Amino acid sequence: METTIRPHSFGAGQHHHRNIPTTATSHPNDPIPSEPKDIRLLKVSPQMRAKFNSMTSPRSSGESLSVATDETTDSEAPSTPPTEPADLNEVTDKLDELPINSPNRTKKRRASTTLATNSDDIRKLLGDGKGTTFLQEYCCGDGCCMVEALPAPAGQPQHVFVEQPDNDAYRFLRLNIGSLTLDTDLTKIVDPPEQKMSFSGLRRQSINEKFPDELKHEHNREAVDMFPPTYMKPHPPYSIFNAPVYGARELTKPGAEKRTFHFDLDVTDYPEEGGVDFKVGGAVGVCPPNDPYVVEDIMDQLGIPRFQRDKPVRMHTPGGRWPTIWGDEQSRTLVTTRREILTWTVDIASAPPTKPMFRLLADHATAPNEKKILTFLASAQGQAAFCDLRTGPHITLQQLLHAFPSSKPPLEQLCGALNQLMPRFYSLSNDPHVSSAREGLAGRRLIETAVTIHETPAFTGEQRTGVGSGFLERIAKKFVAAETKACRDAESSGSPAPTPGVAGRRLNLQVPMFRGLMANPLSKEFVSDGPMVLIGAGVGMAPFRGFILNRLKNANCANKIWLIQGIRDSMLDEIYQGELGVHEKEIKKVVQSRGTTAGAAGGGGAAATEPPVDAAKDDGVEDHPDDHLPSRTTDAKNQAKVAKYVQDEVRLQADIVWFVANAVDGRIFVCGSTKGMGEGVESALLDVAMDKGGLDLETAKMFWEGKRGAGQFIAETW
Repeated sequence: METTIRPHSFGAGQHHHRNIPTTATSHPNDPIPSEPKDIRLLKVSPQMRAKFNSMTSPRSSGESLSVATDETTDSEAPSTPPTEPADLNEVTDKLDELPINSPNRTKKRRASTTLATNSDDIRKLLGDGKGTTFLQEYCCGDGCCMVEALPAPAGQPQHVFVEQPDNDAYRFLRLNIGSLTLDTDLTKIVDPPEQKMSFSGLRRQSINEKFPDELKHEHNREAVDMFPPTYMKPHPPYSIFNAPVYGARELTKPGAEKRTFHFDLDVTDYPEEGGVDFKVGGAVGVCPPNDPYVVEDIMDQLGIPRFQRDKPVRMHTPGGRWPTIWGDEQSRTLVTTRREILTWTVDIASAPPTKPMFRLLADHATAPNEKKILTFLASAQGQAAFCDLRTGPHITLQQLLHAFPSSKPPLEQLCGALNQLMPRFYSLSNDPHVSSAREGLAGRRLIETAVTIHETPAFTGEQRTGVGSGFLERIAKKFVAAETKACRDAESSGSPAPTPGVAGRRLNLQVPMFRGLMANPLSKEFVSDGPMVLIGAGVGMAPFRGFILNRLKNANCANKIWLIQGIRDSMLDEIYQGELGVHEKEIKKVVQSRGTTAGAAGGGGAAATEPPVDAAKDDGVEDHPDDHLPSRTTDAKNQAKVAKYVQDEVRLQADIVWFVANAVDGRIFVCGSTKGMGEGVESALLDVAMDKGGLDLETAKMFWEGKRGAGQFIAETW
């Protein structure tokens, strides 16, 4: 279950609110501070007073020190003579007569603690260690308290701490190497990765004689950036199909937290593969190339000469499926180029670095400090730093080569430490036969899909996009830019507005793809009749669009569809708004997690965002007793200021959900990419079963598992 994050006026960060526990001294209904009641107070009994009277009179520190001079020492200082017992009232009167300011002290008191500022002071404090064994349980064992190097033994050079590389890429790693020195002994260093391919020279005449299939495949830079190699078989024995981009548009508006694009891909010439066709709810596979600018930069960092980058070479693999994706496991001899290998076959950005990768970089680093740090990350002593690196900010091969510029491993060995670049799958948002019925297509078959751009911080200070979403975004931006330019040119020249899509299609943009998964539960369990509840968040709305358009062809089914769409802000990122037919407002409920004006969030209507709730004016907003549930309101005017999620709407629509779940032909679909969305919806469905069906928790779980097994509850979340 997601917790609501409410703005806090103290500082710029976000505060996860938790209720203050109630104690015996609490007075939650009275905001005025008051003295605690019903607690034990200190009282002086007659016996205690008599005991005080029998005690010796203490002296103030000022009186004790007033007799000391600069010449006196601790051994020469006179001891304090005993005094006669005095009455407590007499002592109090004497204390009142003392001056407020103590006399100037001519001698500093001896401190009861010792300040240790270096390793010598620490050794003096610890001594030989016999009397300080109690410190061992508090010591971390890494020598952090001895950060300064110990004096080197006679005849040996002094220890030299590792100087960390001074560049932005290394600082972005945020490595903690502790007290690592160039002389630190490292153990359990992993082995370098196994080399899985090698290059050899190739004469151009040999290409025609021994590799006739390569005659149709060019190896220049422009061709490599657009067309995948022929040996890649994501769906063997079929090759990758380059689908022309028929249309592309941005579904979100400027200012949206995540950008989403819609694509129309022309699959009219797609070859038949066993009679299986594209189907709404299925997932089409896209084989994206790595960013060509990143590939070029990596080759610069590796020191690959420019004349070798696009030169055809013979590549030998000892076995396995690489680089064919899902081809047979066997040894191969292929024709390729170094640019083609880095562009299509290895993942240089998605997977976190491994210890064999660091070992390989260490073996080929020429700078002693870089070699030591890389070896440290591949050793047992660097396990903590290695784990922090993998769970911290996203690290790419490009960043590692910039962070350790002296390391330039050969490409043949580097490929052994990298994973295969795998396809990305995207849900279809319509059937080809429905798209083909659009005006002006003349029988062409189109598939439609939506893609949300995934971004993470990069060491350059900018945002780095994912491999698949970044490639598709570059395609979409080129298409949209051509369309925008054509409209501006027509407007400036006074010509009629151009036909949408014509200017973009002139660029001959293509998406390498294959049929993908058309037998997944989301597509298999869709039927043309029966009530259904569709619960989607983000780009998970894409397949539901196809479901609804297919179902709304039958007017009798219009009132049997209920759609719950979760978004951040309906003004910015409500995708496919107004594209669900005339019944859209009747079947659709929009739930946005960002604050809106009252009454604007429902029914697909527009909503205006409001600033966060002011901590001084949020008397209408109170926290839920359950810390795992969102805040709630007691004032209707502040109702829209509380964040809402699809699981909250599922609880509000419990009657409809329970009706559909118990219908003979009812189905509940869940699809989305929001983190935690799937768990939140499943928790809400358990609440529905427990409240509406009177079931206990275990029985409710069994109920929904039974619905899943019967194909009436289908969830695809990522």
